[in-house]
Formats: sequence, C-alpha cells, structure tokens
Amino acid sequence: MKLYPPYSNSLTEYKRFVTREVKCGDIGIGGNNPIRLQSMTTTDTMDTKATVAQSIRMIEAGCELVRITAPSINEAKNLEVIKKELVAAGYKTPLVADIHFTPNAAEFAARVIEKVRVNPGNYADKKKFEEIEYTNAAYEQELERIRQRFTPLVNICKEYGTAMRIGTNHGSLSDRILSRYGDTPLGMVESAFEFLRICEDLNYYNIVISMKASNTQVMVQAYRLLVQKMIETNRNYPLHLGVTEAGDGEDGRIKSAVGIGALLEDGLGDTVRVSLTEDPEFEIPVAKALVDRYSAEKIKQHQAIEPLHLENGKINLPYNPYDYQKRESQSVLNIGGHNVPRVIADFSTRDSITPATFFPVGYNYSVPLDKWNINDLACDYVYVGNNHVNFEIPGTLGIIYNSEIWKAIENPVRQYPLFCGEEFFTSDKTHPELNFAAATKEVLTPEFISKIKNLKNIVLILDSFNPHAMPELRRLFIELTENNVLLPVIIKRNYENISEQDFQLGSSAEIGALLLDGLGDGIWMKQQNCTSPQVVNSTTFGILQATRTRISKTEYISCPSCGRTLFDLQETTQKIRERTDHLKGIKIGIMGCIVNGPGEMADADYGYVGVGVGKISLYKGKEVVKKNVPSDDAVNELIDLIKEHGDWVEKN
Repeated sequence: MKLYPPYSNSLTEYKRFVTREVKCGDIGIGGNNPIRLQSMTTTDTMDTKATVAQSIRMIEAGCELVRITAPSINEAKNLEVIKKELVAAGYKTPLVADIHFTPNAAEFAARVIEKVRVNPGNYADKKKFEEIEYTNAAYEQELERIRQRFTPLVNICKEYGTAMRIGTNHGSLSDRILSRYGDTPLGMVESAFEFLRICEDLNYYNIVISMKASNTQVMVQAYRLLVQKMIETNRNYPLHLGVTEAGDGEDGRIKSAVGIGALLEDGLGDTVRVSLTEDPEFEIPVAKALVDRYSAEKIKQHQAIEPLHLENGKINLPYNPYDYQKRESQSVLNIGGHNVPRVIADFSTRDSITPATFFPVGYNYSVPLDKWNINDLACDYVYVGNNHVNFEIPGTLGIIYNSEIWKAIENPVRQYPLFCGEEFFTSDKTHPELNFAAATKEVLTPEFISKIKNLKNIVLILDSFNPHAMPELRRLFIELTENNVLLPVIIKRNYENISEQDFQLGSSAEIGALLLDGLGDGIWMKQQNCTSPQVVNSTTFGILQATRTRISKTEYISCPSCGRTLFDLQETTQKIRERTDHLKGIKIGIMGCIVNGPGEMADADYGYVGVGVGKISLYKGKEVVKKNVPSDDAVNELIDLIKEHGDWVEKN
C-alpha cells in the first residue's frame, strides 16, 4: 500500500468532480451542467451544403456541440457561412473550429463561431521526431516563442467571448515535450499546461482541456494526472473526454467505453466525444448511452460502499493510479501470476449442452473429422452449473461445475468445482489443483480471508450485485491486498434484461476500469435475456484487447473521418481489415491525414497515412518508409511492408 495524491472526489461513491463553468454560446460546459455530447463533421468544410446537412443530422441525433475542421484560412472563413445557414434553418447549436498548424485560421474562426480547439503539439511546432537537449535558458526561449505565436488568439477569444479547448493528443506531442518529458502522460499534461499558463497570464479562463490517446492506459493515466495537477494548483477547468482513433464497429465502441467510462466512473468528465470511424451522427447515441449510466436517477440506485482511508489528504492504494502495473498474484494452474487474463463463458442456464453449444465461444466441432477447430477468441473455461458435458472437450478448455455435481464425476479431467464461499471449507472433496470460490463483500469477512489467504489451489470469483459494481469490486481488491491475499481473482458481472449496446458499454466501462488499474486475472460475464453468447464472448475479448491486457486479434488504430481526411476512411479501413485481420497482435494505424498520423504511428507497428489526394505514406513504427504511394496500390504495398519485416502469416 502507498499514498497517492487524489484525482477524484471519491473512489467509492459517485461524486462528479466539480469544474468551473465555461460558456460556449448559450451552452455551459462544466459546473452544474449536464455532461455535454459532441461530435465532428466528416465533410469537406468548403462544401457548405454537405456540412450544413450533416451538422443538422448530428444535432437531431442529440449533438450539443458541432466541431468542424478548419485546416486553412479558407475553411475558417467558410465557418461563418455555415453558421449563418444553420441559424437560418433554425439551429443555434454552438460550432467548434478544429485547428492544427494554422494560427491565422484559428484567429479568424475565433471571431465568428463559439469555440476553437487548438492542439498544443502542433499549433506552434512541427514534429520532426528530433531529440533535442535543451538548457533551461533554451527551453524558456522556446516557451517565449510559443507565447508570441499564441497570444493573439487568446486576446481575440477574450474580446469575442469565444471558448477554447486546449486539446493534447498523445500522437502529436511536440519534439520539445518529447525531449524533456518523454512519450508519457506527464508530457501530455505539461504540453497543455504550457498553453494554459499563457492563457492565465492574459486573464483568460474560458478553457476546456483534453488528454486524448488511442492507448486507453495512457489516456486514463493522463486525465487522472491532469486532474491531480489541477487539484494541486487550485485549478478546475472542465474536461473533454475522448479516445483518439478508437476505430469502428464493436471494437470502436468497446475501446471508447473502456477509456471514457473508466473516467466517468470516478466522476471525471464534462463533455464527451466518442470517436468512431463511422458517420458522426452514429457516434451520438453511443455517447448518450455511456453518459446516461451516470444520470442522477441511476446513481441513486447505487448502494453505499465503505470509503477509503485518507492520510494527509492522500489515498492509500495498493496500485499506482498513474502508472499501470498488474496486481501481483500467485499462479493456480493457468490462472494468475504471469498468465494472461482468462475468459469464462457461462452456459449454466441452458437446458442441455452439445458440441455445437461451444461454437459461439470459439470452439467448432467437425463431425466428419472428429476434431475441434479453435479460434483466437476461444474462451478458457465454461461454467455449466448443474448441467452435464457427456462428450470429449477440446484440450485447451476447462469445465466448471457446481461443486456437488462435480463431486459425482468419476474422472474429472480438466473439470473443476465451484464452491460458494465457506462451502469450500466444509466440503469432503476438493480438486487438488484448481478450485473456484465465489465471493461477494458479504463473504469476504476477516475470518474467511484468514482461512483462504495461504491456500495454493483456489481462485476467487469476485462478484457484486451493486448497480455501481466497479467501485465496490475495486474496494474488495484493495481489501484483499491489505490482507496480503495473493490468490488469483476473476471479475464476475451479471447482466439481465438490458440492450446489447448497454451491455457492451456498461461492461466495458466497469470491467475495463478495473483492468486498467491492473486488477483482475480474468473475466466472467453472465447474461440473461439481453444478448447472445457470441456477443458476450466477443465483448469480453474486446475489453481485454482495449485495455491491452490480452491481445487476441489485430488492432486497428483508426481515426474518425473529418474534413481533413484525404481518402474514404471507412472503405479503406475495411479493405485493410479484410487483408490483415488474421495478424494476431499486430497494431495497424490508419490515419486520414498527417495531423495525428506520425505521432500515432509510434503506438502502432505499421501505419497508413493520407498525405495528399490519392497519396499515402506508409510507416514502420514512427518512421516513414514509403512516401506518396498511389492509393490504388497502397494496401498491397502495406502488405508487402508487413511481409518485409517478417510479421506476415498466411490466412488459414
């Protein structure tokens, strides 16, 4: 256990971190305002008709702030035309100009619309991936150069009452920040603070801050560190939450829910943008469903949790909330220790179990060959309750029975018992290698913990029936560590009568938050009347992939389209997926333009970045290896690049 400065009002009770109110037109962000929903257009900003039409679709879907890219002064000027068209059509939703590299565009936009977003990594800098040794005097000179470049915009925002977002991106930190702080959450925070201090020196405070990254571990740590630094320095600016380049479909939704949800769980966040490689109006329902989990009505349902002890204003925790490290646990068979988190599927409510039952969880039995085919999303264990499995199971799979049923099995090869808490100690028969014991906060008494802590053949199934399960489960993990319990722990959650979307977003938010803190040696999700076993299984593996705790498939770091995108991002992403989705563990960045492309490539193995109309640059890590490849040839060239570096395998 160690003391850490706080980043939240409470880790056991939902208490929103109260920020100052920032006015953006008629809308307030932060303070006592609801969490605002926003998105970004994907049209060419110079195409007024298309941009207005898409903005209206976004607004009617529930978008409260519409962001539009302004890569040059011409687009910035057209924002005024777009705004007039929207007002004439009866829409007064605030507009946000998204600015990179072009201060003159920002300065014009700040005079005609309600908010500008600047990226401190490229507003006054151009990334060259150069490592420079700065003296203190040289560093101060750089800051003075930035001050001179940035001050005109701040003064315009003050004069016109325009709001500003200082939006740090992990993928576009300046060479100056990287040279001094490294590619770290601290570097992201300091990048924003450089610009923030200039604003404050000029008495301008109408500011929202963001710390976006495609890596959810980095993103969550950066936001936490930002809030901790704000608390330490008596600041309270509103937070814009988002996972950069989350991707599309199920993966994009899960990844967004993991990153954004982990912060919302602790009361952080004043405005949300879910970034999907899809049309922006489809982002809003996802963002709304995620935010609605923390409505006053739903928070009232949460049961009280014993608070954490504070010492001199600091939190006593067994893990570092600002730096990922997996909880230490002993290894029991293939669970815990250095093993990847395990996945348990639940078939306990089925009437019967046949080989076909296992198909949705990654096991396909071939009758003619009498063999099992096992895919990359194959679960590790299946809980069957009181059912019987009367056929030969795959060699990679374990079956879990209720303990009384298990005791009657004559030859329990790869078949294990589940005990309900204290039942383990009164049983006349246990497994010599692996037993599962279900535990809730009621079970985890000091007496139970003292009896179980030194056992070597048991895995805890940590369960919660609290509607706000994440903080209760986190509190139980802390209690286990306080008592030096090193048993592996499986996180179990029960979902009933909810939509598929709510299931995916809710489980990703609460289980993802625990995994991002290094807690949990596996996941067991039980669903009743809400979604299919295949969706439960793919969601479970998606959460592990999004938290980077178990990689089971190719990861695509794909930006959402915007007016800067230089090719059809959705179509291209699909083409690349079709050719590469069998490359387990490979990360491929697909970027529509150079704004975040080079930086995000540092977090990917290979990159595909638009650099001009019909022109693509290919990256290996952060290094450009092929420039200006015609887009018609670029996917094939990407495949050749992967082969050249020895990462290619042929599809089955």
